[in-house]
Amino acid sequence: MTKSSPFSPLTMQEYRKTFPSLLRSSASYSSQASDQNPKEEKKDLSTVGDPFDAPTYNIPEKPVTFAEGASYSVVILAGLGVAALAGYSVFKELIFEPKEYKIFGKALARVQSDSQVTARIGYPITGYGNESRNRAARQRIPNRVWTDEDGVEHVEVNFYIRGPHGAGKVYSEMFKDNSDRTWKFMYLLVEFTASLQGQVMLESYIPA
Repeated sequence: MTKSSPFSPLTMQEYRKTFPSLLRSSASYSSQASDQNPKEEKKDLSTVGDPFDAPTYNIPEKPVTFAEGASYSVVILAGLGVAALAGYSVFKELIFEPKEYKIFGKALARVQSDSQVTARIGYPITGYGNESRNRAARQRIPNRVWTDEDGVEHVEVNFYIRGPHGAGKVYSEMFKDNSDRTWKFMYLLVEFTASLQGQVMLESYIPA
């Protein structure tokens, strides 16, 4: 009968008898590990969201294109331009344009549009203040401004006109009607010079 070596391998039955607790702990650990893996996989799968489930309010707004921005700028600039032009007209009316030049402009426009005048001296017709080669003197309009006893403001001007076929001199007076605050002609007289001697009364105020 042979003597067994102290280092001979143990059979499974001997191993179970020798280390029963170790086998139980190893089995429980493997079962816990197998139970945890499906849970972790489920957890990982649950955290991955569907990219198509995002709410619609997270969709970014469409950016404004260059053409749209340019059109908005044009509209704003146009509005500012109209406002600036209106402001300039009012400012010019009150500050820059003296009354005598305003009356001169109205009288000259009336003369230029009258067929009796254009038939004699032709068209276009220019107007100027004095017979001089000096530009400043030609632009200076002789005038007289006064207020009558009723508080009505009057402006009297006289100036020269010239057309392709002749020349003349204009005498005009306008007053500011207090009822509607507009300028009205008291009279407008054109006196032709040189070979075209004669006068034409274009406006004459007749009180109502």
